[in-house]
Amino acid sequence: MSTIYHNPRCGTSRNTLARLEEAGHTVEVIEYLKHPLDKEGLRQLITNANLSVKEAVRSKESLFTELNLESASDEQLLDAMAAHPILMNRPFVITEKGTRLCRPKEVVEEIL
Repeated sequence: MSTIYHNPRCGTSRNTLARLEEAGHTVEVIEYLKHPLDKEGLRQLITNANLSVKEAVRSKESLFTELNLESASDEQLLDAMAAHPILMNRPFVITEKGTRLCRPKEVVEEIL
């Protein structure tokens, strides 16, 4: 069983989901915009992917600039992502081999 934190409007997310299915994985699809993670869930996901919080936030999202998050602390970024899930980078994938932010989509190969 694999899990993808998915945004169906995102091409990278759709392609990553397709690759998981091609590889024969049963995939739990979590549309994180409809079912967002709380702050601790975000912290755990980011830690498991061996990323910094800054690497997991969508800094190119207009809301990032609107909220003045350029010099925000990790805690402030986690709070912002919990309140505004559009700020979470995507797609995150969890398999039995690990957790990765699959951007670019080829990163998913590391955990297949």
